[in-house]
Amino acid sequence: MSVFSISDLHLSINSDKPMDVFGPVWENSFEKIQTDWLNKVTDDDIVLLCGDLSWAMKLEDAIEDIKMLNNLPGKKILLKGNHDYWWQGITSLRNVLPKNFYAIQNDALKIDNYIFCGTRGWIIPENKQNTEDNVKIYKREVERLKLSFSQMQKLRNNGDKVICLMHYPPFNQNIEDTDFTKLIEENKVDAVVFGHLHSNLSGYKLKTNKNNIEYFLTSCDLINNNLIKIL
Repeated sequence: MSVFSISDLHLSINSDKPMDVFGPVWENSFEKIQTDWLNKVTDDDIVLLCGDLSWAMKLEDAIEDIKMLNNLPGKKILLKGNHDYWWQGITSLRNVLPKNFYAIQNDALKIDNYIFCGTRGWIIPENKQNTEDNVKIYKREVERLKLSFSQMQKLRNNGDKVICLMHYPPFNQNIEDTDFTKLIEENKVDAVVFGHLHSNLSGYKLKTNKNNIEYFLTSCDLINNNLIKIL
């Protein structure tokens, strides 16, 4: 079994928001993702989708985008992104997800000897972004990550691999310590996957090693619409 990741697909079956206005990399992006997916993923594999899956505003519309992915092989694990306005409650979402589709929110999921946990994250509060609202949301997301790690530890056995999903980068451009990275290291995570960033990387790399933990940036437009193997 292998674990792959790709994020920020911004699908829009029922939304009039074509992504190709943001550049040629978005032209026929889903078709490119689908081709690569079929070449790499088997039904035994897992694909992590770290936020901004759909432009839909309502769950019933987002399900149409999810159904498109459901036709592809593998188990899929979802995390909420800042544009996933359709994701209003974890219970209602889980009630309509197809088989082999999972969603993480304040908890953890174990499949074989892999454990998946995480939270959306938020802007790292610093400089001009250090607003009262941003600090409040950031602190709330830190608490949600603690909850997820707490559930992960209950599931963890010797030899298990732990992968943390986030939407926002867990650190700034200088890869400095944050509350997120401190928790990640304290909980001995094996790999971290995130997205959110697009054309302007501003110093971020697609793969970063921080204190012996691998961090993968998998926004689809940055990785040429190809899934990245995590483990």
